[in-house]
Amino acid sequence: MEGMPARRMALAVIRQVTESGAYASLALDDKLVKSGLNPADRRLTSRLVYDTLEHLLTIDHALSQVMAKPDTDIKLRNILRLGACQILLEDRIPESAATNTCVELCRELGMDGLAGVCNGILRNLIRQKDALSWPDPEKEPVRALSIQHSVPEWLVERLQDDWGDEAEALMAAHEPESCITVRPNLTELDDESFEKLLEKKVWQHERGMVPHSWRIRGMADVGRDADFLQGRFSIQGESSMMACLALSPKRGAQVLDACAAPGGKACLLAEMMGGSGRVQAWELHPHRTELIAAQARRLHLENVRPMTRDASVHRADLYETMDAVLLDAPCSGLGVMADKPDVKYRVTPESVAELTALQSRLLDAVAPYVKKGGTLVYSTCSVLKDENERQIAAFLVRHPEFEVEALPDTIPEAFRRHAGQGLQLLPHRDHVGGFYICRMRRRKA
Repeated sequence: MEGMPARRMALAVIRQVTESGAYASLALDDKLVKSGLNPADRRLTSRLVYDTLEHLLTIDHALSQVMAKPDTDIKLRNILRLGACQILLEDRIPESAATNTCVELCRELGMDGLAGVCNGILRNLIRQKDALSWPDPEKEPVRALSIQHSVPEWLVERLQDDWGDEAEALMAAHEPESCITVRPNLTELDDESFEKLLEKKVWQHERGMVPHSWRIRGMADVGRDADFLQGRFSIQGESSMMACLALSPKRGAQVLDACAAPGGKACLLAEMMGGSGRVQAWELHPHRTELIAAQARRLHLENVRPMTRDASVHRADLYETMDAVLLDAPCSGLGVMADKPDVKYRVTPESVAELTALQSRLLDAVAPYVKKGGTLVYSTCSVLKDENERQIAAFLVRHPEFEVEALPDTIPEAFRRHAGQGLQLLPHRDHVGGFYICRMRRRKA
């Protein structure tokens, strides 16, 4: 059946995410690498996975109106979600194909007895899709936004508390399809040389907004690209690059990247120093420390020192030894939910509270390592103020020896003009990942 391999793989990924707690991007990449699918089927698989997950609450609300039993078996529910995604959201897919392939997936999973149920529910959805009811924004404003943008109600309320009228735009932000940001290895290529390298590729490319960044479309399996394997460029988002630009280490500096895996920021910092100095790249888990080491080896960087260390445990022997410290702290990840839609279902109020407590401990642990006159940069990929500007406000009360400093001119003015006590990047406004970046200076006296 045409398109069946793509749908089969999309369902497998959706099941891994919703039934086993897997991360969508990792599960999808793992499946695609081993798949042997043609480019069209790879694109269809990715689109179905991300569209289904991004609109999960909307799809479930629609399905609940055409199902006799709300407590459907999770395997059947995921097949129905995949079918409903195609029926409600994919105008390029015939409704009959969406239904027939889902019925076949039921049979493939050994659910022959439910194939007729699946067929009936999806045909009901086709017949009734224009008559579906939705929450009234006047009577149930939070629930209406939750269903419309597929964001849990507690998170709708938290974003509204933090961002007011801008909250809905945050929830509605979407990642441009198949857009990847790359940058040259600064120890081997300047921008002009990298532009010439890109012109030899079949990819579409355009300059990003941040220095040394390019936005790429049409990139297939980068893991097989010869220039990537030879360490001539890296994949790294513009927001992530700006955290490094905010630190702006000098040549020969001693730098700590306290929560460094998978190593993109540590390697960019090392490249910015022209291979001089040293970047200690700490990571809590050994297998993730190896990811940093592999990045450094690929990029031929000898000034990166990957270390398995718990950054929340203070080390007195490192007091005032670092010219600069980057703490890209563990966070909710809600600034990149447009790119990773499963994150919004994974985060809870309790997990945010645990994260903010950890961020506070990490800041207290690493701050003493900064030399007098040195730099501390705190960053997250979150848009919650408790993780960001409120976290820094509390830190400055505990540590009056630090003060917030203006971001360097290497960060474009289009972003810097939004800075206050740190810079909050917003995906719908800035068209980059939703990062928070705050540069602080340790007073000399």
